[in-house]
Amino acid sequence: QVQLVESGGGLVQPGGSLTLSCAASGFFSIGTMGWYRQAPRKERELVATISRSGRTTYADFTKGRFTISRDNAKNTVNLQMNSLEPEDTAVYLCAVETHYWGQGTQVTVSS
Repeated sequence: QVQLVESGGGLVQPGGSLTLSCAASGFFSIGTMGWYRQAPRKERELVATISRSGRTTYADFTKGRFTISRDNAKNTVNLQMNSLEPEDTAVYLCAVETHYWGQGTQVTVSS
C-alpha cells in the first residue's frame, strides 16, 4: 500500500522559516515528487517539483525563497521555506507524479 506522510508544518511569524518533509512508502519506484498547496477558498497550486535525477521546477511565487530536495535512498522529499509571508498560509501536500497524494500539513504564517 502506497503512502505519503508529510510533517513539519506549523505556525511561524512572517519572515520565518519552515522545513516540510514527506516520507513515501510502498512504492516500487518513485519518479517526480512535488509539493503543492491549497489555501482556503483557492484551488490547489504547484509549489515545486523534483525529478528522480534532481531536476527542479518552482512556481513563480517561491521567488527563490523555497528549495525542494529529495533523498532517493530514503524516499523522502523536503521543502525548505524561507522568508515566509502570510500569503504562504495553506495546507501543503506532497505528491508522487500527481497521482498519489499525502494528507497535507498546515502551514500558517501569522504574527
